[in-house]
Amino acid sequence: MNGKVVTELGTRASLTRDRISVDGAPLRLPSTPTYLLLHKPTGVVTTLADPEGRPTVRDLLGRKAPRVYPVGRLDFNSSGLLLLTDDGDLAQRLMHPRFEIEREYRVKVKGEPGGEAMQRLRQGVRIDGGRPARAEVQLEREKDGKSWLRMVLREGRHHEVRRMCLAVGLSVEKLRRVRYGPLELGRLPPGEVRALTPREIEKLYTAVGL
Repeated sequence: MNGKVVTELGTRASLTRDRISVDGAPLRLPSTPTYLLLHKPTGVVTTLADPEGRPTVRDLLGRKAPRVYPVGRLDFNSSGLLLLTDDGDLAQRLMHPRFEIEREYRVKVKGEPGGEAMQRLRQGVRIDGGRPARAEVQLEREKDGKSWLRMVLREGRHHEVRRMCLAVGLSVEKLRRVRYGPLELGRLPPGEVRALTPREIEKLYTAVGL
């Protein structure tokens, strides 16, 4: 400790003030996981690096930010809540279909969806070779040939919302994720990031049984 060999039992040391080595290797404090909530704008890819040179979520965090990874994805033309963390166990559970973590979206589509289209979205439509994709759907408003829908899904398949809407004849113009499990986007401006509160982290752990 501090360059001296300690032989006396019961010697006290501080991990923050003292330099402590065991067999010549420094003893380091265990790292605390990082949990960030980002409002991803459109025109940004959900990766840490892009071979095409497009803006990434890493660019929004800044080069001095901790090394965190996106939990799930939002496509290039979508915006909204994106969770980033280095807590691998939590991230894996949040993305696993068996935990049925809700994803809530506000979706702007062309046209005014009729009752049949809404019912198909609720009952399930096939978008790939797997089981039908279902959503809780609510029509929020209609104006000038456009409609705003609120959709809640529990799986998170690739481009799921856009493909579901297309399957019932609806073309998506805007898509924003406003909730992921217990996390809400709230009034966080596009491109801004904040740390999760201890209460939010606790809710995430509870949602996946950790």
